[in-house]
Amino acid sequence: MQKLIECVPNFSEGRDPDIIRQITDAIASADGVSLLDVDPGATTNRTVVTFVGSPKTVVEGAFRGIQKAAELIDMREHKGAHPRMGATDVCPFIPISNVNWKEAIACAKELAKRVGDELKIPVYLYEKAAKNPSRANLAVIREGEYEGFSDKIKQAEWHPDFGPNEFNAKSGATVIGAREFLIAYNVNLNTKAVRRANSVAFDVRENGRVKTLDGTPTGNPMLDEKGEPIRVPGMLKHVKAIGWYVEEYGIAQVSMNLTNIEKTPLHAAFDACNESANKRGLRVTGSEIVGMVPKKCLVDAGKHFLQKQNWSEGAAEEELIDLAIRSMGLSELKPFDPKEKIIELKIEAASPKKSLVKLDLRRFCNETLSDSPAPGGGSVAALMGALGVSLGGMVANLSAGKRGWEDKLRYFSDWAVKAQQLKDEMLLLVDEDTAAFNKVMAAFALPKGSAKEKSVRLAAIEAANKLAAEVPLRVMQTASKTYDLLGEMASKGNPASISDVGVGLLAVRACIDGAGMNVRINVANLKDKKIRSALSDKLQVFSGESEAQFKKISKLVKKKFR
Repeated sequence: MQKLIECVPNFSEGRDPDIIRQITDAIASADGVSLLDVDPGATTNRTVVTFVGSPKTVVEGAFRGIQKAAELIDMREHKGAHPRMGATDVCPFIPISNVNWKEAIACAKELAKRVGDELKIPVYLYEKAAKNPSRANLAVIREGEYEGFSDKIKQAEWHPDFGPNEFNAKSGATVIGAREFLIAYNVNLNTKAVRRANSVAFDVRENGRVKTLDGTPTGNPMLDEKGEPIRVPGMLKHVKAIGWYVEEYGIAQVSMNLTNIEKTPLHAAFDACNESANKRGLRVTGSEIVGMVPKKCLVDAGKHFLQKQNWSEGAAEEELIDLAIRSMGLSELKPFDPKEKIIELKIEAASPKKSLVKLDLRRFCNETLSDSPAPGGGSVAALMGALGVSLGGMVANLSAGKRGWEDKLRYFSDWAVKAQQLKDEMLLLVDEDTAAFNKVMAAFALPKGSAKEKSVRLAAIEAANKLAAEVPLRVMQTASKTYDLLGEMASKGNPASISDVGVGLLAVRACIDGAGMNVRINVANLKDKKIRSALSDKLQVFSGESEAQFKKISKLVKKKFR
């Protein structure tokens, strides 16, 4: 699955469009980087840039942006309303998809080292990447700002994590780290009263409200033994919130920052506001997301609302996203376009890469039937696997919704969710198999005039053939996971759907056998005997396990027909 990480560098220039353009062009010049947003501010004299890509490409894009900012921005002349300490003030990495914290922290450290070593800029690590816990907070590191940094860096406790231990007058210092994804999220209320919106905000936010002696919002605060106001905590952790009136829409909103969407997801904030509003005689009419969100936020929200409906969560991502949009009223104020608001979908929409799985059935068959060798047997085998697991998932969903089987809902729902995941993996492999074949063709097309060109060409052919054997092996391995699903559906699923289990079983077996043929033909072209042997051994294992599983589940299916 694609690894995706976001980077949001803040540059100390918000007034000169030419400088901003040069910095963003430098970032975008890194292969594989997708520039999502550029937000300059004249008063703050600061520009926030948002871009995404794989960990490797994002580190490269960030370095190029910081390098260009160091070249063009002179901090000795900088004035602005926002606190800052360098030409690139802060540069956080945020995991989006299939990237863990270890990888995000590694990105921060790799970039920090390059900036320190190559650009001679002092770098401090913050948040989850912090080496020193006392310097994890950005505000603590930035205290004193650029003007106070020449004295601050001389203190032993403020020696940088990377780069020279001396003041860089032109570029200042930079803070690099890894942090949680932050979502700005507003919930709409059927009132214009800021005070009433604040009441809901105080109910839900982590900081809650100050406890008063008479229990009213305007009463005298109750104090603890240290003389500090006693606070009543709110319903949700990792949430900052306040009520405000939006003249543009003529409504009051609860405006929130969700600072840890793993622990307090989007739908939890919506539900909490809904609960509080109902208790106060108010009604939530919808909500809005400011900026962009990872796909997982809305997929998880869709599953949450299906669970509340006591229904199977094994729906396709597109359906889950649509349900989340409708359930939280994300289009109440203005249309919510998933292709513009969801990070992964915006990248996908902007990509020029041709995808077989985006074709309709007729066009896919026409493409396969044409005189082009790709898509071929490998991609078709992967598609058969996707269809096989889809049939197994269909039986799981039908079983979850069967009247009288309510006590089995969660069991079958969990299998349907697994089926959706496997189906998506198999569909990715449809495109990957054709891409691997195209690499073989490209390798054979390389020039072979000189001895050096021949050597490069042979190495490229060997690498391409290896990849062309590895991808169908992954198809076999992924498809084989479907047997557990089909076995459970054959023995415990809705008996009226046993023929669907049987067809799914045949499709998965055909997928694995077909992918195995593609492994054999590509392995035969490999020169490296050790690699050829290792891949052949894996092929035999997957083929043998598949045949054993097929025979076992076939017996279960046949019994149900009697």
